[in-house]
Amino acid sequence: MQEEKTTSFKKELLSYIKIIVITAIVVFGCKQFLFAPIKVQGASMYPTYHDKDVIIVSKTSKIERFDQIVFQSPVEDELYIKRVIGVPGDKVEMKDDVLYVNGKAYKEDYVNRETDDPNQLRITENFTLEQLVNEKEVPKGMYFVLGDNRLKSSDSRHYGLISEDAVYGESKLIVYPFQHFHVGSK
Repeated sequence: MQEEKTTSFKKELLSYIKIIVITAIVVFGCKQFLFAPIKVQGASMYPTYHDKDVIIVSKTSKIERFDQIVFQSPVEDELYIKRVIGVPGDKVEMKDDVLYVNGKAYKEDYVNRETDDPNQLRITENFTLEQLVNEKEVPKGMYFVLGDNRLKSSDSRHYGLISEDAVYGESKLIVYPFQHFHVGSK
């Protein structure tokens, strides 16, 4: 009888260990190859994201214009989150606070236009892609990115284009804090 209980206990324990190991492998695999949580740091993407928001990043998404991507910073050993403004082949220009991509004007409702400076005439300075990165259009395998809080963002205006190899993934949803919960792009 005692031997039966011991054998039963060992089988049950082995069963639990198998479940824990399989779960760990699945979680690790998902985080490594499919999606991962990331904590937003700073105000460069305000009002889309707030400092300390926790987002879920998809590592399998096809990156398109106006997606918010997480990538390895070209200037620091950190992950940055910014909005893709130009994809390969795009011509990008900012004129009088209006974004032009391939000659078409875009209204940027996601940009923070609040400022403490009453003399601040523009949120984003005038530029052409060529002035910033010596390219007439975004080259293959590269992205031009800007933060939504243009006055407080270090982005492609400062460090140039982002290689698609540096992209960690696309932000898909805000999971924390709960009052900021949002699925998809804003």
